[in-house]
Amino acid sequence: MQLANRYRPRSFDEMVGQTSLVGKEGIVRLLVEKGAMPHAFFYGPPGSGKTTLARIIADTLGNPFYELNATTLKIDTLRKIFKDHEGALQKPLLFIDEVHRLSKNQQEVLLPYMEKGAGIVIGASTENPYYALTAAMRSRAHLFALEAIDGAAAEAFLKRVIVQEKIDIEVEAFAYLISSSSGDLRAALNLLESAAAIAPKVTLQLLKRLRPQAIRDGSSEASSHYDLTSAMIKSVRGSDIDAGLYYLARLIEGGEPPEFLARRLAILASEDIGNANPNALNLAASTVTIVEKIGYPEARIPLAQLLVYLAASPKSNSSYKAINAAQKAIKEGLILPVPEHLKTHPKNYRYPHDFGGWVAQEYLSETQHFFNFSDIGFEKRLHEWHQKITQKQ
Repeated sequence: MQLANRYRPRSFDEMVGQTSLVGKEGIVRLLVEKGAMPHAFFYGPPGSGKTTLARIIADTLGNPFYELNATTLKIDTLRKIFKDHEGALQKPLLFIDEVHRLSKNQQEVLLPYMEKGAGIVIGASTENPYYALTAAMRSRAHLFALEAIDGAAAEAFLKRVIVQEKIDIEVEAFAYLISSSSGDLRAALNLLESAAAIAPKVTLQLLKRLRPQAIRDGSSEASSHYDLTSAMIKSVRGSDIDAGLYYLARLIEGGEPPEFLARRLAILASEDIGNANPNALNLAASTVTIVEKIGYPEARIPLAQLLVYLAASPKSNSSYKAINAAQKAIKEGLILPVPEHLKTHPKNYRYPHDFGGWVAQEYLSETQHFFNFSDIGFEKRLHEWHQKITQKQ
């Protein structure tokens, strides 16, 4: 752990990556240098520099710095910090790690202090706090995303560490050190330190014994969860089977519940395929049921089968667009009275089966048009059926 602490950046210029935030014209750096640092929430993958950035901001501003964690944070601690600095020239800077775990009660206590500027609140999370923080908290702060450190920046940084620490490392081992760390510099330094402590020369075999597989971001963090799920759905919608399977595998390996994946694919079966292939929804419904029964690891198989079927199916969002249009019309005030002959126990209702399956009569008191058939897949056949039914008289 010593390497991670020893090489932790102490200034904006020393930070690795995050140029858009801390470069010469980086937005966070400009706010700090202008003395206008607002409340902020940093989110990004592990080892991307969230805590480091908060410490650099505190050092640059010279504010009293409090490093807290939302999982153990007590409300009395918050109140005491602000009370101790009441009327002081330098306002405290509170850094709250795992900020997405703040309870609503904790957020409500923080709000008035944030509102009156009693201090600067900076939160950090591997999850996008947009999904965990209340609207009131979000409106009083800026959200800044930190990216995983890219390969080139990680390579330059680690080379400097290796030279300064005089570590002997194989070329193949160095490449694995970077690739297997997935942009997490802290993880890279910890792996390097452990390997160097074991042997005088760091080899690929040694690194793989310490870390058999590359670090995966999985999907438990909200940002990964939403991004990977979105990528899977968009790939299937775009009929790219291999991309869809890749993102499905990422989600499975990240521990995503099979029930959630099946439900998402079932929504896609209706929204994006619809009546172009009505059987897609039937297969999706079956998959939802079966994955609940069998669980992992076998659940991956019906999930993959469903994904391939959906990606290969013709696509139509006609029904999705139609219900959206109908709901929009109602929200905008289109409230039509129900015709008398359609109400319960009507006198003048014309029963279609008495007329061979269809008969002309009014179903809306005012003509509206929400649905348009596509000429894709089975929906084309439905269109033909509908035309034959409604035009025969």
